[in-house]
Amino acid sequence: MFVIIVGGGKTGSQLASQLLNGGHKVRLIEDRPDVLKRLREELPDEVIIDGDGSSPSVLERAGIEAAQVLAAVTGEDEDNLVVTTLARFEFGVRRIIARVNNPKNTWLFTPDMGVDVALCQSDILAKLIAEEMSIGDMMTLLKLRKGEYSIVEEKVDPRAVVVGKILRDINLPSQCVFVAVIRKGQLIVPNGNTELAPVDEVIALVHASQVSTLAELLGPPYEQ
Repeated sequence: MFVIIVGGGKTGSQLASQLLNGGHKVRLIEDRPDVLKRLREELPDEVIIDGDGSSPSVLERAGIEAAQVLAAVTGEDEDNLVVTTLARFEFGVRRIIARVNNPKNTWLFTPDMGVDVALCQSDILAKLIAEEMSIGDMMTLLKLRKGEYSIVEEKVDPRAVVVGKILRDINLPSQCVFVAVIRKGQLIVPNGNTELAPVDEVIALVHASQVSTLAELLGPPYEQ
């Protein structure tokens, strides 16, 4: 995969390093002399493009016409929006990710501005905290469709209402399906006759709106 990153701060440089370690082709655009000096100590020379990422000629020099993904992660929301708009509507980049620095500007980071995924750190932290409070010991393994669905894992509490029941008798949320049950190190592909036992590890695909309901089924009874 060929990724262009605009913005060589800590976020951009760490992203570039991780992508390079994963075997991807990366170009990182930055024009601040002090930041460029640091980048040249951290990254291969061919990765670094000295220039203004909001300039079409600089983007062309980075190879944007062949890029599959562009990430605009500068510290200025206005700059990120200019870059995303150019990348989408001038160069037709298929996948565009943008960093939102000021949460008040989140509403601007839309497909109309060329943004497929907008990442606001404060919003992400707030959602993570809310999620942790609502799902207890449940672990999120993977998010799908921009977080609309999740693949989650949780051990069945010995006191859970589902213990000793077969799946066909469990009133699961409407948009939830059990993918696997791990019991004593063995993976079981579940069916309607699979009975849940204490400390089974359940892996499920579930809609974001129903995660807490699933957690209640697998967890201990609610104590007032």
